[in-house]
Amino acid sequence: MNVPAYAAPAAGEPLAPTVIERRAVGPNDVLIEVTHAGICHSDIHTVNGDWGPQPFPVVPGHEIVGVVAEVGPAVTRHQVGDRVGVGCMVNSCGECANCLRGDEQYCLDGMVPTYAGTDRDGTTTQGGYSTHVVVDADYVLRVPDGIDSAAAAPLLCAGITTYAPLRRWGAGPGKRVAVVGLGGLGHMAVKIAAAMGAEVTVLSQSLKKQEDGLRLGAQHYHATSDPDTFSQLAGRFDLIVNTVSAAIDVDAYLSLLAVDGTLVNVGAPPEQLSLDVFSLIGARRSFAGSMIGGIALTQEMLDFCAEHGIGAEVEVIAADRINDAYERVLASDVRYRFVIDTATLG
Repeated sequence: MNVPAYAAPAAGEPLAPTVIERRAVGPNDVLIEVTHAGICHSDIHTVNGDWGPQPFPVVPGHEIVGVVAEVGPAVTRHQVGDRVGVGCMVNSCGECANCLRGDEQYCLDGMVPTYAGTDRDGTTTQGGYSTHVVVDADYVLRVPDGIDSAAAAPLLCAGITTYAPLRRWGAGPGKRVAVVGLGGLGHMAVKIAAAMGAEVTVLSQSLKKQEDGLRLGAQHYHATSDPDTFSQLAGRFDLIVNTVSAAIDVDAYLSLLAVDGTLVNVGAPPEQLSLDVFSLIGARRSFAGSMIGGIALTQEMLDFCAEHGIGAEVEVIAADRINDAYERVLASDVRYRFVIDTATLG
C-alpha cells in the first residue's frame, strides 16, 4: 500500500511530504495505523549525515505508537484494535546468542533499524513519520492502559534507552544516580530513576531547568559550568548516565564516581571521546555504553512506566512543523520531546 510520509531527500536537506510503499502484510506481520511519532535526536543525526552515508530518501521515526489495523494469519500476540508501539528495531536474526538471550539490539548479524536499514527481504526500512507501518509481530510492543499515546511514543526510544542502564547497573534505594543533561533522554532518566527509588541528581550546563528537574523527581541539581561542582561532588555517585549527544570531559565525570561506580554513555556524539585510564584505575571505576534494550525489556519498561504513571513530557506538533522542530531540538528549545500527530500527514 502507498501511504503519506515525511522524508529527508538528501543529507542536510529539509524534510518534505512524500508517498512511500509499505509491503503487503505477511503471515507474521502487523499493519499499524500510526497515531503518534516522536522526534529523536538520532533522527536529526541520521538525516544530517552525522553518522555516515544513508540510503536517502529517509523517512525517520523510531518512537511509534498506533493502532493495529491488520494482522497476518500467524500472529497471535496482537489483534486488530490493539494499541501498540514500535521502537528502534524491526528485525534481527533471532538465532544468535545475543538474540536468544533477549538482547536483539546487539544481534551478531546486525539488528534491523526501524529506518535507514536493510530488512531481511533486502528492502530499505522507513520509519514512523508516516500514516502506516508494517512490522514483524515479534517487534511490536503492547502499550498499556494508563499512558497517553503521545506521552508513550518517546518511551520507545528515550524510555528504553535510559531504563536499560538504570536497571542493568542497579538503580534503586540506596543508590546515588546522576543524570547528565536534562533533555529528551535526560528527563526520562530522572523520572525512571526516581521511580526506582534512587537518589537522583541532575548535572546540567546551567541551572535554567532546575525547577523542572526537581519537579520530575531529582533531589539535587548542579551546573557543570561551575567548576566548583566537580570538586564538591567528587566521589559521590554510584552511577552516572550521560545522555548528551556532545563531547564531554570523560575524566572530569569519572572523578564524580565512588569506588566501583560506573559512567554509562547513552548519548551518541559524532566526535570521539578520550580518557586517562588512571581515572578508572584509581577507584575501580567503569566507563560503559548502552544501546536501547531487547524486546522483552522494552515491554517491561512500558509496564513499569504505566504502573508508576510515567510518560514523556511532550509538545505535540503537526507534520508541517517537523523542520522547525528539528531546529528547536538543536537549539535545546523543547521540553522535552516533540511528537508528531500523524493524522496531519494525510
